[in-house]
This record gives sequence, C-alpha cells and structure tokens, in this order.
Amino acid sequence: MKSRETLLRLKRFQVDEKRRRVSQIEMMIAEFHRMAGDLDREIQNEESRAGISDPAHFAYPTYAKAALGRRDNLRQSADNLQGQLEEAKGELQEAFEEMKKVEILEDRERATERAADAARDQAMMDSIGLRSPRPGM
Repeated sequence: MKSRETLLRLKRFQVDEKRRRVSQIEMMIAEFHRMAGDLDREIQNEESRAGISDPAHFAYPTYAKAALGRRDNLRQSADNLQGQLEEAKGELQEAFEEMKKVEILEDRERATERAADAARDQAMMDSIGLRSPRPGM
C-alpha cells in the first residue's frame, strides 16, 4: 500500500514538473513574440525617420539593420521552441496517462480493502449474533 502511495506521489510530481515545463516554454515563446513585435515597431520608426525602408539601400539605418537581425533571431528561436513545446506536451500527456493508471490501481486496491473490511465486519457481527442468546427462545 505504501509503495503504491509513493508511486502515485511520484507520478503526480512528474506531471506537475511537465506542466511547469510546458508553461515555461509557452511563456518564453510569448515573450519572444512580444520582443519581436517591439523590434518591428522600432524598425518602422527608424525607417520612417530615415525615409528609407529598403534594407539593401546603402543608406539604410544601421540600427534598423541590427534590429532586423535581432527580430529574425527571436522569431527563429520562437519557432525552435515551438518544436520543444510540442515535445513537452507529448511528455506531459504520457506522464498524465501513467498517473491515471496508478490512480486507478490505487482506487481498485482501496475498494478491495473496503470490501474485505466489510466482509470481516459482517462475519464478526454474524458470529456475535450466533453466540448471544435470543430472547424468547
């Protein structure tokens, strides 16, 4: 019984860890998208200030060129994290299914124990009823 409880606690811990990992990856992706959006606005501001929107132009602002590179890197990182997110979600699903299996076994074991306890109690009550003298007999 104790080993199954320990196993159940371990499975719950693993599920919680997988949930945290999924959440962290989702937050990182959202942060990368937010930062890329900020860079987009800065690039547009710089282009409008300079009056040049073609990155291939010789007078294209250096800051805008650098911001373009950072923005593209952030988007690429977010795309890479998307793959990790899918993998982490799969691992979470597997851990959750394993935890459910252990919970079902735990529930079955408890039901079996309750049935055995009830049968013992009933047998004890039956033996008490057989031993005690009945009034009027």
